[in-house]
Amino acid sequence: MYQVGIDIGSSAAKAAVMKEGEIVKTLFRPTGFSSIQTAEEIYRQLEGEGISRENARYVATGYGRVSVPYADDTVTEITCHGKGAWWLFREDGTVIDIGGQDTKGIQLKRGRVMKFMMNDKCSAGTGKFLEVMTSRLGVTQDELSALARQGNPVTISSMCTVFAESEVISLIGKGTPREDIAYGVTESVITKVVQLIAQVPASQYFLTGGLCEDAYIRERLELALGAPVKTMPMARYAGAVGAAILAEEEQ
Repeated sequence: MYQVGIDIGSSAAKAAVMKEGEIVKTLFRPTGFSSIQTAEEIYRQLEGEGISRENARYVATGYGRVSVPYADDTVTEITCHGKGAWWLFREDGTVIDIGGQDTKGIQLKRGRVMKFMMNDKCSAGTGKFLEVMTSRLGVTQDELSALARQGNPVTISSMCTVFAESEVISLIGKGTPREDIAYGVTESVITKVVQLIAQVPASQYFLTGGLCEDAYIRERLELALGAPVKTMPMARYAGAVGAAILAEEEQ
């Protein structure tokens, strides 16, 4: 039997397939307009590779977990991200997940969630904030981080993405170098994330989600938190991995 975890986020959908305790396949695609359609596309792709309802158990998580009609069970993001991060890193610490819709801090001890915090009242400090800002600046996330490395301090203080975008437009109008604006945008996110994570402190942190391979974000978080921030490419799939582990436990 296969165990399949499907994490339908507001920006991206991820799937992790496990068999005999090992990850054998991962899938990644933009969520798009319809979470239901994206979930169906994932199922069809897996079915085409011999993984179907007949030989697999499915657990869904994430913002769009209710949009996975073939899921045998649905589980909260906190539980799945905690389980997935523990499986990947096998150490105590706090998970930092900067998602499209919210940012999560999950404190782990021996694989158990001890405490968690989530910022979902404003998109500032989330992936959506970065998405809006990269669009405004006409760059990708990788390009934004590369520019920020070269930038000088500029403060973007608004807690609201709409007002922060107005600040960026004003800076562009003043002729502020794009590198400096990129620096300000990135530091704005780092500041808000650290304020949240300070409520679930640890001696080390694990960066999961879509920004896990952004070296500049990791470095700035590490400096601001004053502690190691560990990550790996597979950390993008932490939620899906956790869901797959739960699928195995429930079989």
